[in-house]
Amino acid sequence: MATKGTTGIIGGNALRNRDHNQKVVLDYVRANEPAGRAEIARSCGLSIQAVSNITADLEQQKLLMPDGHRTEGKRGKPALQYRFNPEGAFAIGVELRPDAVVTTALNLSGKKIYNARVPLDDARPTPAIKAVGDEVRKAIEASGFDPKSLLGVGVVMPGPFGDTAISRAGDAVLPDWEEVEPQSAFEQEIGYPVLIENDATAAAVSERVAGVASDLDDFCFVYFGSGIGLGVVTKGHVLRGAFGNAGEIGHIVTQIDGHQCPCGNRGCLETYASRIAARNYLQPFGIDPQSGADFADLVDQRNPHFLAWIDQAAKHLSPVIGTLENLFDPQSIILGGAMPDAVIDALIARLDLPKGSVANRDERACPRVMRGFSGRLTAALGAGAMVIHQTITPNKHSY
Repeated sequence: MATKGTTGIIGGNALRNRDHNQKVVLDYVRANEPAGRAEIARSCGLSIQAVSNITADLEQQKLLMPDGHRTEGKRGKPALQYRFNPEGAFAIGVELRPDAVVTTALNLSGKKIYNARVPLDDARPTPAIKAVGDEVRKAIEASGFDPKSLLGVGVVMPGPFGDTAISRAGDAVLPDWEEVEPQSAFEQEIGYPVLIENDATAAAVSERVAGVASDLDDFCFVYFGSGIGLGVVTKGHVLRGAFGNAGEIGHIVTQIDGHQCPCGNRGCLETYASRIAARNYLQPFGIDPQSGADFADLVDQRNPHFLAWIDQAAKHLSPVIGTLENLFDPQSIILGGAMPDAVIDALIARLDLPKGSVANRDERACPRVMRGFSGRLTAALGAGAMVIHQTITPNKHSY
């Protein structure tokens, strides 16, 4: 984090850098408020005139607000000070699941000002896009913000993206989306700029912005949606892969000749350790949990069948975690998403982590595995946070 009088990002005085320079100034003031123009110019490597123009623009956009005067140094008249205005704009984050739409709205500081979850009966493109549009319009109205101050909408979806064998298979994916270009489709429905992201990646960003990973630059986030996905942050940068599909750990084979997976493989992790796997395991015993609360109740009741499923999930997840540790050398691996805290805690308690791992060392600053903070809203919160980051923050950490 920048300290008073310094910044990790330097601006440029060329006209083509105007947008970047605005982000540099806004980021500096946010971290060092209140700040005067001379201080901003020194710290950001910009001219006084450039800073004067930029602060005037940002004040007009309501992203900065004046905060009185104070003397800078031993001489001179008091200088006008500026503060970051978290209420100057807002962003909306949406998670589109095969069975639900989760919507959040955030102010510029990342504070949640609205959230809602509605069931989705049909996840095919036409009805799903309309459902997302309806929820965004509700969020705009409920937020209390001027609609003109909406920066954009982040929409996160389960991967993989594109026409792959996995994207066409199973209950954990969105049906019939192979030929849809989601960004343009959502923008046409919503009427605002839209950012599209993988749900697990957005969940990782959410944890880094306002969760247990806020002090971590290198971590993995195992995301329990309908299936299982992975978000990877390394040196503060999200790892997406060539086609945006990095992190499809649900289709790592953990049991040779195991359960048939809709992707065509047998023994995929997702068939043993996901929400769908839990329901499939429990249904023969007459148990059919529909909500997170239902799963939490099973833990509280110490239901033997559900505890047996948790043992199974931990058995299959443990070697995958060891593999992730050896691949990415993370500071920690975080578990979270659409499973209740009680289930995640029980799963972590039953993990048998491999001893042969680069993460198995004495001088650890945090546990090898932790539960995430943001819970069921984590992907939607991450979607909104990514819009804010992309819009107002210089490229210090490229989300």
